[in-house]
Amino acid sequence: MNKIMLCCSAGMSTSMLVKKMEAAAKQQGIEVQIDAFGASEFSNHVADYEVVLIGPQVKYMKPDLQKLADPYGITVEAINMMDYGMQNGEKVLHFALDLINEHA
Repeated sequence: MNKIMLCCSAGMSTSMLVKKMEAAAKQQGIEVQIDAFGASEFSNHVADYEVVLIGPQVKYMKPDLQKLADPYGITVEAINMMDYGMQNGEKVLHFALDLINEHA
């Protein structure tokens, strides 16, 4: 099972996207665990996931978050602003899965 972490400033807007991603995964028969956290909780949870996607509003934090994720070999990437704004769970899900497969 793939484990995906979403991160934004407070974890609220990404929580809605998590539900859309889970629905897309279920529809496609993909077993996945997706959780959303605020940036302040990042270091407490990053080691438990295979990839971290961050909301466009915290894209500026990517270098610092990547440094925290590096010891665990975890990639941190920003979610495409259009996909995020449209809450396109399927596209974001496949973006995360592609990143996991690239670093497998």
